[in-house]
Amino acid sequence: MTSFLSKIFASSDDPDSLGASFRKKRLAYFESLFFKNFDPGKPVRILDVGGTAYFWESSKLIEYPTIEITLLNLHLEKSELPNIKGAKGDATAMPEFGKGEFDLVFSNSVIEHLYTWENQQKMAQEIQRVGKKYYVQTPNRYFPIEAHYALPFAQYWPKNLLLQTLTKTPLSRFQKWDLKAAKQYIDEIRLLDEKEMKELFPQGKVYQEKFGGMTKSITLHNLD
Repeated sequence: MTSFLSKIFASSDDPDSLGASFRKKRLAYFESLFFKNFDPGKPVRILDVGGTAYFWESSKLIEYPTIEITLLNLHLEKSELPNIKGAKGDATAMPEFGKGEFDLVFSNSVIEHLYTWENQQKMAQEIQRVGKKYYVQTPNRYFPIEAHYALPFAQYWPKNLLLQTLTKTPLSRFQKWDLKAAKQYIDEIRLLDEKEMKELFPQGKVYQEKFGGMTKSITLHNLD
């Protein structure tokens, strides 16, 4: 039981965690769609909004030198992989990129970190402007375990109670959060539901990631 709970509440950066298991399955699903839509023998430009080089290290895509992945973040994300490069920028405004400049825009668990619905709308608009195709995933607002804190229904808690729980107890992922980091997360996270994701990406297809018969995360994409 202890081992099972450890897998559930451990950070998704832990390769033995449940979160890492979901991420692996999610990546496999994405790759199956990618290879149906693109010929890896030809140049393919991917923009990963809010992504990390770590995420792609286990991906089959980096085996192809023709696939170029740009990681867009507020900070410059470093990469030692030859076909992955970092770029500084804002997901809600990408004037440095032209319309349809990328063959695919990818984003995993990022759009919920933008503070407001207005910012989420801006990010969605920019993704659909600069990308010919897109694949955008986010945790489901209504899943009973809040994805970032691994606490039951934490998305509905009063902010003061959540802050105290995160910083004064080890209930969230078996550790006490740093006060600054906890405040930042509480301020910036605005979880989305399927209805809102469909509104953001009206031409997209819905993929629901399930756990225990419930929708854990939602993906909207326009891949065939």
